[in-house]
Amino acid sequence: MTAIRRLLLVTSAAALILGGGMLAAVLIERENIHPATAANSAAGASLGGPFTLIRSDGKTVTDQTYRGKLLLVYFGYTYCPDVCPTTLNNVAQALIQLGPEAKAVAPLFITVDPKRDTPQVIGSYVKAFDRRIVGLTGSEAQIAAVAKEYRVYYQPTPAQGGDYLVDHSSLVYLMDRNGKFLKVFSGGLSGIEMVDTIKPFIASAS
Repeated sequence: MTAIRRLLLVTSAAALILGGGMLAAVLIERENIHPATAANSAAGASLGGPFTLIRSDGKTVTDQTYRGKLLLVYFGYTYCPDVCPTTLNNVAQALIQLGPEAKAVAPLFITVDPKRDTPQVIGSYVKAFDRRIVGLTGSEAQIAAVAKEYRVYYQPTPAQGGDYLVDHSSLVYLMDRNGKFLKVFSGGLSGIEMVDTIKPFIASAS
């Protein structure tokens, strides 16, 4: 972590604590979540919203496509070296643990790297974790719009060999059947722990 980023995290955490945002400070410190995302997530500040994206089969979908299901929404990219595979494994384990109740949940993986993550690429990627996970991509403008709705931080950074990585926040958003924000999980939360939170919301609508 650079000195500048460390200063940013400390300063943001202090401001959030003074403003009553203790949860946001914990997210920043323990989960390495970007301060702006942590602040909004802790406050439950109008996270989520309308989107138009492209599914791995090439079909255009919107937020309305998934009405009637709980959503697990995660932003990442297929070239992600560590946190994305870990998180998607956790989501896949949650689906397994839910058993038949998993049909009430739509897990969405939205890329923050639309330049490389074509529908075919993202489709093949998510199938390696669980075929029920839906890979979504789109134009740079479409991705920027949905990331803004979810207050997601992402920023391409240069890597060796002229390639690049994408620095991004790592949160799983639980949305209700009408697309409204319910809960936010750290990407490192286990599938079993996710299920403990998801199940009551499945039961409440049954």
